[in-house]
Amino acid sequence: MEELQNYIKQEFKNLDRGIVATPQTREYLESFAKANNGSMDLVLMQMAINYGYKIALENFNEKILNLK
Repeated sequence: MEELQNYIKQEFKNLDRGIVATPQTREYLESFAKANNGSMDLVLMQMAINYGYKIALENFNEKILNLK
């Protein structure tokens, strides 16, 4: 169990170190999408992927913590 939690912590750190920032909230991602008016779509796509991965890690971590 501890090994899984360490893995999740490391993945969160990796999200912060990427070239493309991981949005902290959905609202930030939506405001970025609205502000860029269709330019930088590759950056927007990567931000969305990172945000989805962040949410998945948070949900998985919550399930693990509830198993204890």
